[in-house]
Amino acid sequence: MSTIPVAPESGRGRALLLVLCGTIFLEGSDVAMLAVAVPTIRADLGLDTGTAAWVMSGYVLGYAGFTLLGGRAADLLGRRRMFLTWLGVFLVFSMLGGFAVDGWMLVAARFVTGVASAFMTPAAMSIITTSYPEGPQRDKALLVFAGVGAGGFSMGLVIGGLLTELGWRWVFFAPVFLAGAILLAALRLVPAEARPEPARRGYDLVGAASAAAAMLLFAYGIVRLEHGGDGLGLTLGALAGGLALVAAFVVIERRAEAPLVRLGIFRKTAMVRAHLGALLFLGAFFGFQFIVTLYLQELRGWSSLQTAIALIAMGCDAVLAPTLTPRLVRRYGNSRVIFGGFLLAIVAFGLFLPVGMDWSYAAMFPTLIITGTAFALAYGPLTIAATDSVAEEEQGLAGGLLYTFTQFGSAVGISAVTAVYGMAAAGADGSPDAVLDAYRTALVIPVVMVLLGAAVSAFGLRGTGPAGGRRKGPAPGSRSEVGDGVPR
Repeated sequence: MSTIPVAPESGRGRALLLVLCGTIFLEGSDVAMLAVAVPTIRADLGLDTGTAAWVMSGYVLGYAGFTLLGGRAADLLGRRRMFLTWLGVFLVFSMLGGFAVDGWMLVAARFVTGVASAFMTPAAMSIITTSYPEGPQRDKALLVFAGVGAGGFSMGLVIGGLLTELGWRWVFFAPVFLAGAILLAALRLVPAEARPEPARRGYDLVGAASAAAAMLLFAYGIVRLEHGGDGLGLTLGALAGGLALVAAFVVIERRAEAPLVRLGIFRKTAMVRAHLGALLFLGAFFGFQFIVTLYLQELRGWSSLQTAIALIAMGCDAVLAPTLTPRLVRRYGNSRVIFGGFLLAIVAFGLFLPVGMDWSYAAMFPTLIITGTAFALAYGPLTIAATDSVAEEEQGLAGGLLYTFTQFGSAVGISAVTAVYGMAAAGADGSPDAVLDAYRTALVIPVVMVLLGAAVSAFGLRGTGPAGGRRKGPAPGSRSEVGDGVPR
């Protein structure tokens, strides 16, 4: 399947990238806005703690459970079709969430919104990777795409704080207007494509069902980790069930005539390393952000808006990702820039470990700004590495795999820090000093995750030159010779 070529430097090429970046901005800001609004929603609807948690977890379940299927569906059914269809679903269920009058309605709306993101986000990324030739042009587009997504999350924190002051329902209605504008523009700008070849050979429905069920069970088990020993049997049962279904999935894919996932794709060690790196980096980032938010709001008494404005310093990646990162990638290569991002993250999270009861914002600022810089250096190049040298007909799958790992990383990070915090606080007296000690203990988790990520990414440093990270000559499945980096 191929798209109609788009000239990246043309007005239409820039407009297409703007539309696709609008999608990842929508996805990132939607998550952040709801994270800020959940306490207000809980108070207004009278939700218990478990239901309030599922308002957030429902989205993760839907997203993580169907991202792999969503990425492959883009390859098999058409990237444009999947992008437009599921963007429309996202719009409708975001609006329905705004009209919710009970907790179960919110959870259901968020679950379907997560499923919609699982289909539209890999489709958007694969439209970039098939519309721009592999090399500098595609790299720069992916770096901008990743930077805008991160910026959407940072801006969403502030926008969510403002909208929550007006009324929490606006947190659901605001994305409707943005999604509508993107949908109208996408109808005109997203290029048409030829009929997918695999559609004439049938679909791997059994493989798709087993993959979705396995991902759902894994996501459910990971989300339940935050409950600690409460219902441990259910948590372990979900994880065990997920493992069993993965084993069944592997057997199915080996025998399928047209497999959902060609297992040979996992022989690409650079791609697998990028997926693991993304899981660890995103898990550390969101786990850290979650604990810092609790520290500022629950221990320091800051409002949701004050907290959002404080954390916007981490949004510097929205500026650095499309400006500084391309220059560094051109000079040093993807692998070294990724490794540098992990090293900065280690420094940032390490600086926050001795956080005090009365730390000033000036004392926190170095961690926040270094965290944003680390994100700018690591995430974009990880996105490039996850799709590099992957054949055009598997770009949707590559994107689906990447977003599966990032969503699981986010769930693991938040669940792990919550579980550790709960265990550390369980035997304490509940005093502010005891709560602070529990926060400090939980903050060790992000440090450990980025240390592991640095170790994984270090393997990619072997054999890379100053302009490196890429092989010379054409890559398998690429339409053009691979470039050495990204233009200034």
